[in-house]
Amino acid sequence: VTVSEGNKYHFGNIEWIGNTKYPARVLDAYLGIETGDIFDQTILDERLFIDEDAVNSVYLDNGYLFFDLTSVEVSVENDTIDFEMRIREGSQATVDKVTITGNTKTNEHEARREITTKPGDLFSKQDIIRSVRELASLGHFDPEQIEPNPIPNQEAGTVDLEYKLVERANDQLEVSGGYGAGMLIATVGIRFSNFAAKRMFQGKAWRPVPSGDGQTLSVRAQTNGKYYQSYNFSFVEPWFGGKKPNSFSMSVFHSKINQN
Repeated sequence: VTVSEGNKYHFGNIEWIGNTKYPARVLDAYLGIETGDIFDQTILDERLFIDEDAVNSVYLDNGYLFFDLTSVEVSVENDTIDFEMRIREGSQATVDKVTITGNTKTNEHEARREITTKPGDLFSKQDIIRSVRELASLGHFDPEQIEPNPIPNQEAGTVDLEYKLVERANDQLEVSGGYGAGMLIATVGIRFSNFAAKRMFQGKAWRPVPSGDGQTLSVRAQTNGKYYQSYNFSFVEPWFGGKKPNSFSMSVFHSKINQN
């Protein structure tokens, strides 16, 4: 097998065409490629379109959803390639509707309060990324299947945002046993991470417990029989009052040791 590798090429001059909102020095800084660097098409694509801090993020984080960027090789001399980065900026887009789908168990208000993209705001790629992270941190949805879907309307200068979610179970059941100090101790506990206290008196909501408001209810018991018994109950409301993420927690415990 005979391989001819050819010459190694380098980046030459990079000129920005059509940029009126941001000067070339700003776009050069985001691109991060210097004249003389070894040419790598993958790195060029990543720095233009893929990385979180890529060039297109400068525009997409500031409402320019309809912007377009094309890299064109304008000159290849010796081992150097010159580029023109041709930009069509377009107009800024504002968010119109924000919809949530796939939340079959979790109430919509709990997911919506984690979303930072609001109707009337300028479109922002970074806000969408942040919203996806906040939704994933709740633990109620599969983080690998959270899918933001922008639906642009270029004529109106708006964009609808749809967040597609897939529920997952995150309740915990603990059953364990241990031996110490000459006795066997058994532990049983259960933790519901998406409890809904306001639905406790709704008979149909007990499947197996009322859920959907993101509250945490935990019950745990330890005993070795007659000598030692311990019971713990805790409740956490992460959005007390419903307007701000002020956490309210309550816990009750009871321990009993029989000396007889």
